Parts: sequence; C-alpha cells; structure tokens
Amino acid sequence: MSTLSTADIRLFIDRHSLTATVLPLDQPTATVEEAASALAVGTDQIIKSLVFVLNAEPLLVINNGRNRVDRKKLGAALGVGRRKVRFADPDQALEITGFAVGSMPPFGHRQPLRTLVDEGVLLHETVFAGGGGGDTMMRLATAELVDVTGAEVVAIAAPPPVNATP
Repeated sequence: MSTLSTADIRLFIDRHSLTATVLPLDQPTATVEEAASALAVGTDQIIKSLVFVLNAEPLLVINNGRNRVDRKKLGAALGVGRRKVRFADPDQALEITGFAVGSMPPFGHRQPLRTLVDEGVLLHETVFAGGGGGDTMMRLATAELVDVTGAEVVAIAAPPPVNATP
C-alpha cells in the first residue's frame, strides 16, 4: 500500500469544499513544539491526530497541544475500560491512515475513522494540524474539523505534567 501525501490532503480539501489550507514550511514539524514555533502560535493551537484501536477497530482521537489523552476518560467515552483501548504503534497508524505519525492530518485517511475530538480543541476557532508531510501543516476552523470528520466532542484530555514547560 502506498503512503498518502500532502497532495492527497489538498484533493480531499477540494473535494469537500473546505476552507482549510495546507501550509508549506521551511522546517520539519514532527513535534507540537516544532509546529508551534514554525507557525508562531501557542502549543494549544496545534492539534494532534492519534490512532487508537478498540476491539480491532481503529479510531482517531484529536487532542490539542501538549495534552495527553487520558485513557480512562477515553475508555469511559467509548463505554469500555481503559485497557480495552490501545494506542496504535507507528506502523499500524501508517497502515490504517496512509500517513506517518508526526504529519498525520485529522481527515483524508485511507478509510473513514470514528473520530473523537477533545472539547479543549474547540476553545479555538482556528487550529493547526498535520498537513500530510513532514514539512507541512494545515490551518483549519474547528467547526469545519468537527463537521467533516463527524467527530464526537468529548472530555478526554489529561493536562500536561506540572513540571512541563509551556
């Protein structure tokens, strides 16, 4: 199976008449901090698209900034115990979505995925997500994100550790 790219994301955006914009950057943006620095925005405006697996079914979880996903809250939102939901490894995530971890967009994957968005993401009108390549990001409206993914908005974030730097 071939890997998807920024060109595939642009096609998805065009096909769905989205206002989202892919932004080419001069530097890699594999981490939240690198992306925030490259875009001159706060880490809470960067969203992460994370692949989890529940009973062999993949799902996408979107969280913002440096927040971790609280697996207990995630399990509760899915109606299962936290041990039933596991984080997909990078190879699985690539196989499921077509995109590498670190550049994964929140939509445009190989297959439609059940999507959960942490409610904290919606504190911003505009957020920045992976753009499908290591040197691209995407600017998009949170309302459009929820609409195009059919996302369920839930409280699943765990705040960053107290000793974490902003």
